[in-house]
Order: sequence, then structure tokens, then C-alpha cells
Amino acid sequence: MTDLTSSVTKFKDWRFGLFVHWGLYSLPARHEWVKNRERLTDEDYQPYFDHFEPDLYDPRAWARAAREAGMRYAVLTTKHHEGFCLWDSAVSDYTVAGTPWGKDLVGPFVEACRAEGLGIGFYHSLIDWHHPEFPVDGVHPQRDDLEARAKSAGRDIQVYADYLHAQVRELLTNYGPIDIMWFDFSYPGRPYDDGTPSGKGKDDWRSEELTAMVRELQPGILINDRLDIPGDFVTPEQYQPSGPMMRDGEPVVWEACQTLNGSWGYDRDNLDWKSPDLLVRMLVDSVSKDGNLLLNVGPTGRGEFDPRAVATLAEIGRWTRQHSRSVHGCCPSELAPPQDCRFTQRGNRLYLHVFTWPMQHLHLPGMAGKVRYAQFLHDASEVRRTVTDPDQAAQNTTMGGLAPGTLTLELPTQRPDVLIPVIELFLD
Repeated sequence: MTDLTSSVTKFKDWRFGLFVHWGLYSLPARHEWVKNRERLTDEDYQPYFDHFEPDLYDPRAWARAAREAGMRYAVLTTKHHEGFCLWDSAVSDYTVAGTPWGKDLVGPFVEACRAEGLGIGFYHSLIDWHHPEFPVDGVHPQRDDLEARAKSAGRDIQVYADYLHAQVRELLTNYGPIDIMWFDFSYPGRPYDDGTPSGKGKDDWRSEELTAMVRELQPGILINDRLDIPGDFVTPEQYQPSGPMMRDGEPVVWEACQTLNGSWGYDRDNLDWKSPDLLVRMLVDSVSKDGNLLLNVGPTGRGEFDPRAVATLAEIGRWTRQHSRSVHGCCPSELAPPQDCRFTQRGNRLYLHVFTWPMQHLHLPGMAGKVRYAQFLHDASEVRRTVTDPDQAAQNTTMGGLAPGTLTLELPTQRPDVLIPVIELFLD
């Protein structure tokens, strides 16, 4: 069995990554599941293939924006559920090679990431709504078309599985070392809307065989948990776990995947944009619970990041430039933080992220005598510390009534002008 210790350590040190959802769905610009949501046929969807021409594609600009935001790795959708491939696959004609653009998009992405020092991941859909042998099941765009369902009854999912394996082999053979294989997704037992059994899982994908091939081609790669068998890390989607993630009572490596707005693909009219300070809180929250954050951008059909996404990443980057050492390479702390705060830790340095700014003081029970120095991380200005006699009674302006061993941090009235203030505590 391959020892993935070094790969896991590297992955956890990265802490923050870029997810990119890009495909034909960027042209209708109405969500990456537009084919499913609107029950579009292959004929309905064909104009997007015929007009796919991302002439403004600059993967180096993508990778630079990610690096400057504090991201340390990037994951690209090589093929989403629509079945369209961003590279010239030898086993399919439904690829970028047949579009007006006509050129590989994956290779330049990989080269750009390497040039910017980013780890590289490939997302690959297990589902394929375009392949002629993929059954019309409960998540297929034609699931409500009884005639289409009847015609698909003779389709052979194992023929499709051969195709799936062949494409993964291409991706992991043609682009050099790859750090992450991000499959999506299994849904065993899911019925049609009318209750008729449907769904796909490990036997359909031949997941054990697929995993063995991936490990053979890329021994150090990490595989996510969506093959309907255990993976190297788990992937909570669109929510923040309430604590460190566990499986069967044991802690597991995890990565929360989140969108900038309400869609993974480019969605022109979606206005549910998350604020930079919320996104930084999500990043810190993940690290404080021993997880990563994979934050998504959906490029336009011409190959650019939406200006709103660019501005958000730049704002996050201004924070991570000053606060990187409270995130990258950090782990959770065994200490309980004050209310509306999060702790991360690296060695003898404890990082206190203050989500809600208090009036003048932060009290740290049990920390008296354990901190030799404290400073704001953004500017290295000292944060003064006091220990109040536990027997002292509170009276007028005299603070008292604190538990024995409480360390008090004296804070300015004005909150520092950063997204999330961080106090760096040097432990004895």
C-alpha cells in the first residue's frame, strides 16, 4: 500500500486552494447544471459547443490571482457532468478540439500552476450526460422523458466505465505529476422522481479498479471520497463542519468546497456573492478544525474571471499577505478560544482570530503565565497583557471577578482595519 504521509502533510500545509468550474455551461451562464435543470437535450445544448471560443483565456492570470490570494493549489474541472472535455481526448469527439477554439485547455492550466508554484488537482465527473452508454437515470436531464428512459434501457454502464477509466488514464499520463484527483459524484440508491430505483455507485464506476489505476499512474496522488469507497480526504460541500471531521470515531483529512456566489459555473445573474470577510472567516474556521478550504471561481465563456471574483480574491490576498503564518502550515489548538474567536497554532505560536471585536479586553482563561509576548499579526504592534488578582472585587472602573489563571489582552477601542484581526501569542 502506498504511503501517502508526505502527500497528506503537504495538502494540510497548503490549507487554501482554488476550484475552477469551466465548461460549455459558461455560455448559457445559468448554472453548471443548466442542462439538468432545464431538461435540455443534446440538440438543445449543441449551440454552446458550436460557439465555445475562450479567446481571453490566460491561465497564468488565473494562477497568479490564486497565488496572490494566498491559495497554494488549484483544481480544474477537466470534464463536468455535461460530458464536455477540456482536453483533446483520444476516446471522444466531444472535446475542446472540436470547438472553434480547438486547442487544449488543461495543459496550459497545468503549466501556469507550476509556474506560480501551485499544487495541481484534476476534477473529473463520474457522470456523463452526453455519452451514448450512460443511462438516463434519476439525475439525467431526460429523466422525465419516458420515451428517452425506455430507449436507454439497453445502455451498458460498463462500456461507459471503460471510457471513464480511459480518460482518467489520459489525464494522469499526459500532464506530469498531479497532486489531487477529485472525482464527482456517486449517488447509490437515488430514485427517479417517481420513486423508481436509480442511482450509481462503486460497482458502476468500478471504483476499486479505478483507484488502483490512479495509484499506479500517480503513486503520491490524493483521491477524494466521492467514488462510493473511502478516499484520502472527505469533501463537505457548501457548508462548514461544526468541528474536526470524524469517520468511525477517527479524525479524517477534510476539505470544504465552497462557491463565491450561489453557483459553481459562471452564472451571470447570480447575486449571492459572499463577502471577503465571510470567506476569510470560513478559511480560518476550516483551519481551526484541521481542514482545508477549496474556493471556487467560474470563468466566463471567453475564459476570464468575473471582475467581482477578481476583486474578492484580491481583497482576500491583502489579508493573507499579512496573515499567512496564521493559516498555512497551521493546525488546530487544543485550547478553547474565547467566544466568536478561532485559534490556530504552529509550534509555540498561537494565533487568535477575532471574529467579533470586543470592547477593550479579551480574557483567556488558564493562559496566565503561559504567554511571553503578544502582538497583532498585521503590523507586529504589541498587545499588552495583564493578570488580575482573582480575589479583587469589581468596583467602578476596577476590573475584577476573573477566574484564577486568566490572562487579559488589552485591545484598542478601534478594530484594526483588516478583514479579521489576528493576535499572535508566543507561548512559553
